[in-house]
Amino acid sequence: MAKFDLVIFDWDGTLMDSVAQIVRSIQAAAGVLGVDAPSDEAAKDIIGLGLPEAMRVLFPSVTEAAREALRQHYANHFVSHSQGQTTPFAGAEAMLEQLKAGAVQLAVATGKSRKGLDRVLADTGWRHYFAATRCADETRSKPDPRMLKELLSELNVPVQRALMVGDTTYDLGMAEALGMASVGVTYGVHSAERLLKHQPLTLCDSVPALAKFLQHTIYQ
Repeated sequence: MAKFDLVIFDWDGTLMDSVAQIVRSIQAAAGVLGVDAPSDEAAKDIIGLGLPEAMRVLFPSVTEAAREALRQHYANHFVSHSQGQTTPFAGAEAMLEQLKAGAVQLAVATGKSRKGLDRVLADTGWRHYFAATRCADETRSKPDPRMLKELLSELNVPVQRALMVGDTTYDLGMAEALGMASVGVTYGVHSAERLLKHQPLTLCDSVPALAKFLQHTIYQ
């Protein structure tokens, strides 16, 4: 009998190699408006938050109207420059296929907008892998656990039967708040040291390592 019935994945930095493009798009948006651009590390650190929350962290001294303009310029730059710049991590689709073949439900909990997630699901052809998805503009931003609660309710899965996989403290923090098991990946944004503070079952340094761990853990 499987130990988990549901695996919930973060998107950017966990399934999709998009961190560099997110950073470039944030910095480009700042350049358009003539405000100081955040450093690479500062821009990386907010990946996983909803875009409004991320802009408030990165640009605390600008007006709300300016932050809205930053969000729009960010989105425009990300979409227009993402071709060939954002690709799935090697082995990610094979991992999803393997899990789905084993009758485990899969879901996504992401800081992306619904429009953004729908676009990349269409681009990758991955929509059929996921029983449910939740985006930051549909609920509360990570690390609030509401999006996980909503996924559990929608799929009728108890928290003890679900596993969260992500590359940031926002992912692991929301799982920890619910008492949900989690796995951290270190090939995305946050360091192993930061992820370990949220007591994941393990840390994985590559998608193949993650796939191996999930297979072993789910079907042990």
